[in-house]
Amino acid sequence: RQTREQETPPDFFYFSDYERHNAEIAAFHLDRQVICIRIKTKVEILILDFRRVPPVAGRLVNMTKEIRDVTRDKKLWRTFFISPANNICFYGECSYYCSTEHALCGKPDQIEGSLAAFLPDLSLAKRKTWRNPWRRSYHKRKKAEWEVDPDYCEEVKQTPPYDSGTRILDIMDMTVFDFLMGNMDRHHYETFEKFGNETFIIHLDNGRGFGKYSHDELSILVPLNQCCRIRKSTYLRLQLLAKEEYKLSLLMKESLLKDKIAPILYQPHLEAMDRRLRIVLKAVSDCIEKDGYDNVVENDFNTDVNTVTTER
Repeated sequence: RQTREQETPPDFFYFSDYERHNAEIAAFHLDRQVICIRIKTKVEILILDFRRVPPVAGRLVNMTKEIRDVTRDKKLWRTFFISPANNICFYGECSYYCSTEHALCGKPDQIEGSLAAFLPDLSLAKRKTWRNPWRRSYHKRKKAEWEVDPDYCEEVKQTPPYDSGTRILDIMDMTVFDFLMGNMDRHHYETFEKFGNETFIIHLDNGRGFGKYSHDELSILVPLNQCCRIRKSTYLRLQLLAKEEYKLSLLMKESLLKDKIAPILYQPHLEAMDRRLRIVLKAVSDCIEKDGYDNVVENDFNTDVNTVTTER
């Protein structure tokens, strides 16, 4: 519904923003580890290196041959129609925005999309859904508690599962991830149930990221500003990505070129990530100045070996 160059309209609320397939693709690349070839030498270029987004790739889909003509879902099939411009359209079945007015239309039946790898079936690996403590109100006028209480993090840290383990640090990682993308729509998150609190957050549903390159939504950073906690591995990675030779925007641009429907992001979105990275580092620096390095930066390095390990 949006071209790469278009921004989210200024009068849109975050909960009525468009879902963007290219945002899902870009989120995967931002989150992952990238392998590049450099003059006969294999070099690993790490971006955030969280590896918590299931693999996502872009693809040009034939809506007629690959969806309408092969689906066994009669309800889905009935939502296909031909538009006044003679394009094939459909709107599917869902709770919101599934109507003729919000249909997806091809040209005439070709459409870009993002395809994500399936997580293990729930019968094999059950997942638990958690309400994000810094969830927004999803209301036109009401504010969430964290927006009016500057000490809100202290309450969160006394509440399971944030009162033990590394879950609060996972939330900080997710906060940085969302701020770099400009994603305000992180209302819930999921974990694998089997591992209890010794697990990690799965970074699902990133389609409302990369909506505005001309605006940095500072409220996304509130969890970091309130809690003043961050993993040492994350902090060192962010500092590295701020260096000219490992510049975040350049690494992202190079990584995204490998996707089938590249270019994925408009250049100003890439430049916005560099700007937001500097804001994150300034926030951590302010926390360190206020509370001291050891109280802010959590050492998650295994001192017995020369590798980085993250407690999950």
